[in-house]
Amino acid sequence: MLYPELFKQLEAVRWNMDSDIPWDKFDASLLTDEQAQTIKMNAITEWSALPATEMFLRDNREDSDFSAFMSVWFFEEQKHSLVLMEYLKRFRPDLVPTEQELHEVRFDFDPAPALETLMLHFCGEIRLNHWYRRAAEWHTEPVIKAIYETLSRDEARHGGAYLRYMKRAMAKFGDEARAAFAKVGVLMASARRTAQALHPTNLHVNAKLFPRDTIQSRLPDPEWLERWLDTQIQFDSVWENKVVERILHNMSLLMDRSFASVQELNRFRKEMAARLVSPAKDDGLAGASA
Repeated sequence: MLYPELFKQLEAVRWNMDSDIPWDKFDASLLTDEQAQTIKMNAITEWSALPATEMFLRDNREDSDFSAFMSVWFFEEQKHSLVLMEYLKRFRPDLVPTEQELHEVRFDFDPAPALETLMLHFCGEIRLNHWYRRAAEWHTEPVIKAIYETLSRDEARHGGAYLRYMKRAMAKFGDEARAAFAKVGVLMASARRTAQALHPTNLHVNAKLFPRDTIQSRLPDPEWLERWLDTQIQFDSVWENKVVERILHNMSLLMDRSFASVQELNRFRKEMAARLVSPAKDDGLAGASA
């Protein structure tokens, strides 16, 4: 089981909201209304760890190890929402999200393949780590800068934990896991060719609720995320390339094969898909690699 070890690792570096956030460094002159509004939106977005956890537990009922790890992931993700709300409570109480605004982002996600969902959230943690690093640079007020730096480190650690479960899945499911991870990896590393940056918060997850079936669409300001990325924290092509590079780097390590571009990863995806269609042609290799 991975859960006991991951629990110890994450427990050892867990930060304390009272003592590890420099609340006494707050400088009201360095916080704009525009910046404060974005903090509210991120507080609500982080609250969506609640429905995501419900999805993970539902779709991984046969996997008690991973489900137990959700207790750690859920705790730390909800803590992200809580610390952002605590910041607003202390310094901009007029912007603290209401309970109804938080509850709006709790809705059922349609069932989805567990392996693909795992890869999706692994990539999401990489992307969020970079978003929060850039947010820390954009903000001018010292306390919120420190908070975003703290959250970004958490997201990086969560990505590392998901990677451990992906390695375990490859040992158990072989080419099925490789195909699922490559498929989602190509999608999530191709954001430059889509209308928006792909992240679990803006993907459609409940057909019956369309068009209000994304976390983003249920925020008080559904247009906020694109504005935050494009004109506020200015998550430009340089930063997007950092995300793509991290995805490709981790996929290279995971598959023990170098992927220098999304195109190379896509060729690998096609290779895995072909092997799954006609496994008899490659039984020996598939068995050895699994």
